[in-house]
Parts: sequence; structure tokens; C-alpha cells
Amino acid sequence: MTDFTPGWRAVGVVAEGDRVMIQGQNPWGLRWIRAEEAPITVPHPSYPNQRHQVNVYELDSTRSVRFAAGELSAGVWGFYVPAPDRIA
Repeated sequence: MTDFTPGWRAVGVVAEGDRVMIQGQNPWGLRWIRAEEAPITVPHPSYPNQRHQVNVYELDSTRSVRFAAGELSAGVWGFYVPAPDRIA
């Protein structure tokens, strides 16, 4: 089993377009800017033995909101944020 990237925690698994809040903002209503860093590997929140590669993004917003997201299965998205000890 592949290790996962430390320092990230899951905040939601939702159907594409369903509301999920990241630092008080719903990312589906904003433009996502892909970070220049490599994708991270995360465990599926409901099936921790599964690993998924997801991209890191920032929201095009009035304040910096960094998160990672990816499609975990057809039309189902997982959202992750830096763990509190990783927030700059």
C-alpha cells in the first residue's frame, strides 16, 4: 500500500457541485487556481486503505484559501486542507 502525503486532513466527500465549506467558502462557486506543487497522495476518508492522488489549489478569492481536491469515484469529490500544524 502506498504511503500518503502527511499534513493534510479530509474536510468532505461530496457529489460534484454539492456544497462543501473550506474556510467558510464553497469552492464550487469560485475559480480554482492550481498550485505549482506536485499532486499529493491522500487516503479516502471512508475507505482509508484506498489512496488517491489529488491536486493542490488556491481559490481565486479575496483571501488565500489553500486546499486539495480530486475525483475519488465517478462524480464524487474529496476535499482536503492542510492540517493545523501545516498552516503558515
